[in-house]
Amino acid sequence: MNFLFEIGLEEIPARMIAPAQAELARRVEDVLRRERLLKAGHEVHSYSTPRRLAVLLSGVEAGQADTQEQLTGPSWAVAFKNGEPTAAAQAFAKKAGVDVSALQKSTTSKGEYVSAVVLRKGRTASEILAEQLPKELTALYWPKNMYWRAGKPERFVRPVKWLLALLDHAIVPVEFAGVHAANLTYGHRVLHGDAAVTVEHAGDYPGVLELAFVTADVAPRRHRIRKGLDAATRTIAGARWREDEALVETVTNLTEWPSVLLGSFDPEFLALPEEVLVTVMRDHQKYFAVEDAQGRLAPYFLTVLNTQPDERGSEIIRQGNERVLRARFNDARFFWTVDQKIPPVDRVEMLKAVTFQKDLGSYFEKTEANLRISERLAAVAVERGAVVDDAGLATAVRLAKTDLTTELVKEFTELQGVVGGLYARAQGLGEAVAQAIYWQYSPAAVEDPIPPTVEGQILGIADRFQTISAMFGIGLDPTGSKDPFGLRRAANGVVKILAESALPLTLADLVPQESQKLVGFFRERVEFYLRDVRGFAYDVVNAVLAPGYDDIRDAIARAEALTAVRGSQDFIAISAAFKRMNNIIRQAYERELWREDAAANGVKSALLNDPAEVALVSQVERLMPEVESLRSEHNYREALERIATLRPHVDLFFDKVMVMVDDPTLRDNRLALITRVKTSFSSIADFSEVATSS
Repeated sequence: MNFLFEIGLEEIPARMIAPAQAELARRVEDVLRRERLLKAGHEVHSYSTPRRLAVLLSGVEAGQADTQEQLTGPSWAVAFKNGEPTAAAQAFAKKAGVDVSALQKSTTSKGEYVSAVVLRKGRTASEILAEQLPKELTALYWPKNMYWRAGKPERFVRPVKWLLALLDHAIVPVEFAGVHAANLTYGHRVLHGDAAVTVEHAGDYPGVLELAFVTADVAPRRHRIRKGLDAATRTIAGARWREDEALVETVTNLTEWPSVLLGSFDPEFLALPEEVLVTVMRDHQKYFAVEDAQGRLAPYFLTVLNTQPDERGSEIIRQGNERVLRARFNDARFFWTVDQKIPPVDRVEMLKAVTFQKDLGSYFEKTEANLRISERLAAVAVERGAVVDDAGLATAVRLAKTDLTTELVKEFTELQGVVGGLYARAQGLGEAVAQAIYWQYSPAAVEDPIPPTVEGQILGIADRFQTISAMFGIGLDPTGSKDPFGLRRAANGVVKILAESALPLTLADLVPQESQKLVGFFRERVEFYLRDVRGFAYDVVNAVLAPGYDDIRDAIARAEALTAVRGSQDFIAISAAFKRMNNIIRQAYERELWREDAAANGVKSALLNDPAEVALVSQVERLMPEVESLRSEHNYREALERIATLRPHVDLFFDKVMVMVDDPTLRDNRLALITRVKTSFSSIADFSEVATSS
């Protein structure tokens, strides 16, 4: 059978649609799987538009199969006295829904107990779905919810308008927020009108909506938009629309039946910075920019409509969009001109009136703190060979936040930082200053580039770290999933800059080691970067973090080397051996048979009475200087390959030698030996963290 479920709503914010679509599909599938209602090879398709979320599953059972279950009750001796059932037996029989005569004796490892075999009658899929789906809708996550029925408890992203629930042809009686499911949906408001559309069979859903001018499947809708953008741009010789995946996703989630319209604007506006023009088009109007063959902005734009107008309608819409854009560009040009009457240097004092955070003062005070951090970091970087324009850096840090006082940023907040850099360039403050200010907020996301200059990198690190440490200082550190000040994102930026730049700085230069909270916070962000951004396996990440991670580029190099060698049989075996060493040492500590200071006494050669011990120590002594030399050269892969050659000696040791012997002197020496082996070769990675099949 096919099961179709659709919830119809007032327009959902575009940014919330994709996560909710995926979550609804997962929840419905989980219900059916949990209730034993899915066949092998079932398929799941999800749909969404601004007015609906839907999921269609094939391979759904009409109902659960009956099952037998054996229930265990009290002990036989308690349930039966002299062969007669006691009150305990009768109570258990009643609970199980069987006659006392049906009770059986079951023998277990704990003794003899009363048991009963119970037939569980399967329920219909319709009954289960009607019961479970309202709960799943209530649990659906939305960044913001609303009440819309006076005195009613339901909260949802937008008011619920209709429900559609079908098992093949049959309506499933789901009810949510006073709305009862039917076999009706609704088409495009303008192109189809308000009349309901009947879905006769669940599998007909996409086609029925297509006839009502709704492309419910997101992928074809996205493809249609891209084709429309291509076709409209081809009407301009040599032009192309500027690729913007995020904007494509936004307009896909704003439309049900999209079409694309080309518009133009006065070329005189091209005298404004390109960043300003694109921001106005993209962020304020959801327009796509158009560029010429050289990548320069052209005086055209593309807008995606949620309708299919005729020629006259298209012209009216085009003129309206051009009029709106012209007004926005005029505002931007006015602000650009007026703002420059007050140079950035004269705006520094104005930052005293701009609040950074109510308990942390103004942006003027934050700027002073940023200066102190950046000066310290620059001094360390120069000491290690970096070339830093100290004067340019100081100017950039001092002026970095002054664009917060400009009219252009007040109107177009997305341009914070960018505007400051553009004004610095226009005011002739030098390219080092302009670039550092321009790029100070990059990377805003893990896929964004880092600042291209040393000064911009230091400014970006200093600004983010000052925010993080100040917020931690007043107890506003992130908790659970809550991070209202975006501190995790800020720390991700710090880690990415340190990882992907040539700046000779480490986390230890930045994070005070006595602050355990900050140290732990940044460790989480390094772990996130290595695992989720660079794609290293979780066990590789754990292994390379164990020896240290202050130098993030070094941690990446060690992770790459470990990833390269981890598949070899020798390395798998040596990892398993290190895991075994770890367990033995841990158990010795737990049983108080080994002390932390005992390892400092070293391995006593006179107590090595087994040839396997002697061979292992000899091999360790030979390998240690080789591995250390390779490690100092950052030749981690070869170092790991050398360590893996310990395998036969370690295998022989564990085959021939018992570590936890009764003789405390001998036991201590053998514990010292495996501790030495483990610590001597764990400066690259803790091999015991590497997952093995053994």
